[in-house]
Amino acid sequence: MTGEDELEELDADALHDSELLPTRRPHPVIVAASLTARAGLLWLPVAGALALCGKKKAAKRAFTAAVVAMPLGHLVSQFVHRRRPSAANMPARQALPEHPDSSSFPSKHAVTAAAFGTAAALTDGETAFFVMPLVLLVAYSRLRTRVHWPTDVLGGLTIGALVALAQAGIGRSARARATAWRLAAMVRPVFSDHS
Repeated sequence: MTGEDELEELDADALHDSELLPTRRPHPVIVAASLTARAGLLWLPVAGALALCGKKKAAKRAFTAAVVAMPLGHLVSQFVHRRRPSAANMPARQALPEHPDSSSFPSKHAVTAAAFGTAAALTDGETAFFVMPLVLLVAYSRLRTRVHWPTDVLGGLTIGALVALAQAGIGRSARARATAWRLAAMVRPVFSDHS
């Protein structure tokens, strides 16, 4: 059995009817989370709410991370061709009006959600209490409605978090360069006066 076969077997076992992932129709909140997060739309009002609460920097960085992460998720799915779970007859799957036929890996909902949530939390730790439950709800909604395999969602969360971490690293290095330029501007006259 290959690694890919083992992964598929693990995914299939995880999607069997259980208390965590029942086959019955999900709660309307779960369906709403999945629908409103489509194309990253959920994160626009969330960013607006953060900005109105005085967290403008976190809102800006989180939304930027989400905007960068979404096309990256679509790009990855162009190279990783994976079929979606065959659950068309399940009430859980029928709860969503959408019937995506694109590659299942990664979950673009999870990529965008994780990028937004991680960037917000890295910028302002307090926002994590508000944003991360939404991130987890969106990720769970993709499993609960049987649109993705568990590893699709985990992969999406990982990619999104990495985008936010990269953004934070780029921001830090840009701030470090700006600080170095300011220090150089302050020190230059001292040395030029003594030459």
